[in-house]
Amino acid sequence: MVLKQVVIVPKEFLDKNDIEFNFIKNKVLSLRKEIDKHNIAYYVYDSPTIDDLEYDSLMDQLVKLESSYPSLINNNSPTQRVGSKPSLSFKQVKHSIPMLSLSNAFQDTNIISFDNRLKSFLFNYELINMEDNIDYFCDLKLDGLAVNLRYEKGCLVSASTRGDGYIGEDVTANIRTIKSIPLFIHDSVPDVLEVRGEIFMNHKDFQRLNDYQRLNGNKTFMNPRNAAAGSLRSLDPVLSASRKLNFFAYGWGEITGITDNLRKYSNSDHQTDLHSSYHSSMLNWISSLGFPINSQYHRVVNNVNEMIEYYSEINILRDSLPYDIDGVVYKVNSLYFQDLIGYSSRAPRFALAHKFSPEESVTQLTDINIQVGRTGAITPVACLNPVIVGGANISSATLHNENEIIRKDLRIGDFVRVRRAGDVIPEIIGPVLELRSQDVIFFKMPTLCPVCKSKLSKIDGESVIRCTGGLYCSAQLKQRLLHAVGRKALNIVGLGDVLINKLVDSNIVRSLADIYDLNIELLLRIENIAIKSATNLMESIKKSRHPKLDKFLFALGIRHVGEMTAFAIAKRFISLDSVINCSLDDLMTIPDIGHKVASSVNIFFSEPQNIDLIRLLENRGLEPESFVVESNNLKPLDGKTFVITGKLKNLSRENIKKYIIENGGKVVNSISSSTNYLLSGEDPGSKLIKAKEANVTIINEDDLLSLVERINI
Repeated sequence: MVLKQVVIVPKEFLDKNDIEFNFIKNKVLSLRKEIDKHNIAYYVYDSPTIDDLEYDSLMDQLVKLESSYPSLINNNSPTQRVGSKPSLSFKQVKHSIPMLSLSNAFQDTNIISFDNRLKSFLFNYELINMEDNIDYFCDLKLDGLAVNLRYEKGCLVSASTRGDGYIGEDVTANIRTIKSIPLFIHDSVPDVLEVRGEIFMNHKDFQRLNDYQRLNGNKTFMNPRNAAAGSLRSLDPVLSASRKLNFFAYGWGEITGITDNLRKYSNSDHQTDLHSSYHSSMLNWISSLGFPINSQYHRVVNNVNEMIEYYSEINILRDSLPYDIDGVVYKVNSLYFQDLIGYSSRAPRFALAHKFSPEESVTQLTDINIQVGRTGAITPVACLNPVIVGGANISSATLHNENEIIRKDLRIGDFVRVRRAGDVIPEIIGPVLELRSQDVIFFKMPTLCPVCKSKLSKIDGESVIRCTGGLYCSAQLKQRLLHAVGRKALNIVGLGDVLINKLVDSNIVRSLADIYDLNIELLLRIENIAIKSATNLMESIKKSRHPKLDKFLFALGIRHVGEMTAFAIAKRFISLDSVINCSLDDLMTIPDIGHKVASSVNIFFSEPQNIDLIRLLENRGLEPESFVVESNNLKPLDGKTFVITGKLKNLSRENIKKYIIENGGKVVNSISSSTNYLLSGEDPGSKLIKAKEANVTIINEDDLLSLVERINI
């Protein structure tokens, strides 16, 4: 291939109306189009059309032209992929069409039920007979980060993460650095096109990245997903550009204005109607525009047995793939059927993720250590020889209590099977008995606290053993301080476990009140504390001096008093002094506060050392705000009691609790005869069964919003 060199005409002799300028402009556009074509061949189809020297020559010409004529530079140029200046934060982007998650299944029986459910639905519409089969599109479920790429008139204008499904983060600057994603689509495209897919990092690039991190003394990443997410969400696009991120398209969002090119793939005779098309053909069209798709593992099947066969095949191939996957995805292939079947508030009803069973590994239980919680609870923790489970390096796992150790028949020295419950929390399943040696040691719970040497005690009817040392025990003190300064309590930003450990171990802090005696000079004496961090911490401590009453009560760490109970007590008694002086009977007048909780609160405020602590805090300027009583206007959820189960999609559990409370309702932890509603999310627990048995009304997030709106009207 012969490359023509361009003679650069000095820009001071040109203006935009000159023939020479138009020649330069057209040459720039031609170079961009040619480079984009080669990028697609190399990064999307893994089939380079020119060698590196020729490619570099094209890029060099384009760089020289754009350097001489900066007015011709725009964000769509291949030269702009290197990254822009770091950002201070990500802007939020509202999705024009929600990016919902998929419902999960783990058993073959779940897949059969899914297929039968859809058959019944379509049969009721007289679209199929029950003996007919449905065509399903099968794809791999990559373990990465979902993104939405928005193109207007063929130009990439924004890229955002999934976020909560409705609002994501703007990561456009970082997406522009990924070479497999087109910055401009040269073919005929709709006025608006949103392409959706997964950002991921393959195993080789992940290994290279971690090698580089180690070489430079930086923290390594736990797994490729974390590396991809951290790189994409970096505030520095130059950093993102330095890491090899990949993209596979799996779907689309908004499409406005169908082109002849799209109609060819969709088989649609209508300007805006894609109903006669198929998911598989739409992905082929997206691929034709230059987007990478995982076509090697795409398959259209036409019955449930073939779905399960596909899953089994991929499960066997899983470890040989160059990237991580955590399951496969089934989607009804017909877009017409998809549209009819529709969506729930959480997920499409026409699609399902068939997840792999949690990965298990075998390692040795080398010891059992004891942790002391803020209430003195003694928790045994298994020490394990480090082992990789589901991409994470696991070296410890909680054993909860002594009964759990006995039930699972665990002994120090055993080889044990380990998994990550829910692919998150390390959990010991049990011992591998055939590997048990004669040298294993039975674990015996200590009789004294390992930290303060106080006696351990166990209340009848409880499985938890507790340290009796109280605040004399430094372990309890540290945990109580962490609880008190947490986001849901006093919210002192910058006071984490490392700093609290140093403050307690150096005897600078011996109680919560001592935190309010800290100053910059004192903090700077502590190792590795910078003046900026010390200044920010002092400002956060200052802001914490006027907490809401319920936040302060929660911060005190009264046993059995969670966020909701603290809120209920504050609402009932209004001021701190009223709470301190209330009786057991007064406390039991609060709905859903029984004798156990009321006694715990009453005992706490009857102990002199606790009152002394409160007075010390007051002397240091901490003044909890009295509870503000709202007007007598009824709120939509007044008198209604809610229990929440499962994973919520649109709002965090904390925010949904806040929403219920702000509208007059209350949230409790367990189903009872006084429960009005069970708010059920994805993968609900046993509360769902109990709610059905108790005839409690079961609602989802959309139902809750509708309930509030309907009553407000």
